[in-house]
Amino acid sequence: MTRVHVVGATGYAAAELIRLLDAHPDVSIVTIESSSSAGARMCDLFPSLPAIETVCSPTGTIRERVRSGDVVFLAGNHEVAHAHAPALLAAGARVIDLSDAYRLTERAEGAVYGLPERYRDQIARSSFIANPGCYVTASLLALIPLGSLGDRIATVIVDAKSGVTGAGRNPKVATLFGEVAEDVYAYGLEGHRHQPEIAQEARAAGITAPIVFSPHVVPLRRGILADVYLVPRAPITREEVEALYLRFYANNPFVTVFTDKRVPHLPAVEKTNNAQLKVAQRDGVIHILSALDNLGKGAAGQAVQNMNIMLGLPEERGLDARTAVS
Repeated sequence: MTRVHVVGATGYAAAELIRLLDAHPDVSIVTIESSSSAGARMCDLFPSLPAIETVCSPTGTIRERVRSGDVVFLAGNHEVAHAHAPALLAAGARVIDLSDAYRLTERAEGAVYGLPERYRDQIARSSFIANPGCYVTASLLALIPLGSLGDRIATVIVDAKSGVTGAGRNPKVATLFGEVAEDVYAYGLEGHRHQPEIAQEARAAGITAPIVFSPHVVPLRRGILADVYLVPRAPITREEVEALYLRFYANNPFVTVFTDKRVPHLPAVEKTNNAQLKVAQRDGVIHILSALDNLGKGAAGQAVQNMNIMLGLPEERGLDARTAVS
């Protein structure tokens, strides 16, 4: 059994991560650390986790408990990541950071970008993973197979909708039920903090076109639906894009490419690490739909997938993949 620790344990993504780790057959949770809820049981903080009676440890506990070879998940913000990662790595731990602290190349400090569908081999050899978030993962799953079409794409538009858990668990007026119910609202109109990350990885894949990213909050608990539009400078066909997806994702257990009349469906991916893709075309514009659970493939599920790869386990271990390219 591999010993695992979770730091920053009281957010929605952290709770999902703890749920998955508690049921994982090859790991044992040693530490759940929280600066805001030390002394509280997880089952009290999250009634949806009634069987997890582990008490949250105070900040700094992990430094005393971590051993070489342990896996540590940093589930807090970028400040938590910067405060803990260097010392944990020096102690021989394997670190998976769920914040955005190390995702951009110029700030990576040795971290491998944790999108398994693109960087699987590097993840397997690394002890430090920068786990991508929900908006970025949904966008990149639609874009990274398309590098060979890069010189034919004039503009990329990503119109994405997220459930309210994507905003975190700290109380905010904008995410109160009375604010989000029966509404869809756009934000980040002057620029969003995840756009540089999307652009970085799209360019690494071969797409150099400008990217317009427009996020929205919708009145759902969890889920991401990204509508990605490719505006061509030279003709691109739906069949070309579909064929690239089918080849690229043929050996990726968590990605389904619909080639029939089905479209991505958020309830189908809820509480899973699965993602669904669909390609359409109208008036020469390629329309790609990409759906996933913002707490699953967009956060905790992907973190466990990365852990499995680091440990040499099957990617599906503890994640129950039920999709396949079709």
